[in-house]
Amino acid sequence: MRAVRVLAIIPTVVVTATIAFVLLRVIPGDPAALMLGLDASPGELQQLRHELGEDHPIWEQYADWLGGLARGRFGDSIHYHAPVAQLIAERLPVTLWLAAAAMAVTVLIALPLGIFAAVRVWSPFDLGVLAATQVGLAVPNFWAGILLLLVFSVTFKWFPLQGYAPLSAGVGAWVSHLALPAVALGAARAAQLMRFVRGSVVEELSREYVRTARGKGLGERTVLLVHVLRNALIPVLTIAGLQFGFLFGGAIVIEQVFGLPGMGQLVLEGIFARDLPVVQGAVVVLAVLVSALNIVVDLLYGLIDPRVSVE
Repeated sequence: MRAVRVLAIIPTVVVTATIAFVLLRVIPGDPAALMLGLDASPGELQQLRHELGEDHPIWEQYADWLGGLARGRFGDSIHYHAPVAQLIAERLPVTLWLAAAAMAVTVLIALPLGIFAAVRVWSPFDLGVLAATQVGLAVPNFWAGILLLLVFSVTFKWFPLQGYAPLSAGVGAWVSHLALPAVALGAARAAQLMRFVRGSVVEELSREYVRTARGKGLGERTVLLVHVLRNALIPVLTIAGLQFGFLFGGAIVIEQVFGLPGMGQLVLEGIFARDLPVVQGAVVVLAVLVSALNIVVDLLYGLIDPRVSVE
């Protein structure tokens, strides 16, 4: 059954690749003319169309591209004059680190505040948490990123204004370049997840087994940590997994705000340049990542609660 779940990635990737292939070709305009500009000669346009495969029937272009994907080939970028696989290998770690850091911010904020708010339901602390989540959901992540830059980079100069430092450059430089983007990207997700954590814990605290555990003399901490959280975290894990996938989409905007050379920036540059191989390859890779993440979330259910059978 687990092998079937893994193999389910294949149709998901094929459908996603097909949608990307079709959408990029129904957009008005000639990609070759957009890439070369208005001063391009007919011969240059014809040569580029041949390199892009546009002089072949559409079904043949689609079949050739899918065949290349099956062999691990994404084609060559016309704009960057480099293999698409190489570009993705260079940019993907930046986006993965950004998404992981943003998810860490989300969990570290949402879990403790959501649990404490549920234990003190309708208290001033709980109402304050609910108000904070409304603000977090209302503020767009790009606007939060701009505010963070103005305060912590421009005014106090605590963090770099833009750019990225790889982990090989030192942990301090790496963290300083990722901290603000991670907070900007994870703030809204933390607000949403916090509400789910609070609601799930409140619901579990009202169940019969909690009253039974209290009647046996168990302490509130034991009831909460051993019994309630195990059941409450199942739906929370589902939401967290979905949010991790959303972080890849949100990274496109955040990478532009903070000047991070990640997949989001690569996709946008590819779209503006109508670099079809780059956009198609990036979409397929992101689809594989999100599909794999969903499978990991399914497998984690059994670790949190042994009563949930993965099979």
